Amino acid sequence: MNPMKALRQYQKVSSVAQTSEASPHRLVQMLMEGGLDRLAQAKGALSRGQIAQKGIMLSKAIEIIGGLRAGIDPEKNGIDPEGLQQVDALYAYMMQRLGEANRTNDPEMIDEVAKLLITVKSGWDAIATNE
Repeated sequence: MNPMKALRQYQKVSSVAQTSEASPHRLVQMLMEGGLDRLAQAKGALSRGQIAQKGIMLSKAIEIIGGLRAGIDPEKNGIDPEGLQQVDALYAYMMQRLGEANRTNDPEMIDEVAKLLITVKSGWDAIATNE
């Protein structure tokens, strides 16, 4: 058996197990971690000249951020409407910048979005949960 194939299968099973047992708070953290992973993979692919792979990874990062954006729930988040609009606008901005980064092959735009996502994630990580 191919060791890389076995590793990918193990990671897939492990990921499914983590997801099925995770709290909603942890699921958001996992999405943010996945987004950051895809951004790092995109930047690595770009540096190696793997333009198609860079595009795939940026598309996945955009989808993840879109999922985070879609998950904004004014009923559950306890954030004022203006704060929700700001978070929504930030996610929209990140998605727009990644689209530009994909078109222009600009690693600095990828870094910009990664820094923004790290900032949002650090705030999310700091939220105390009742679990």
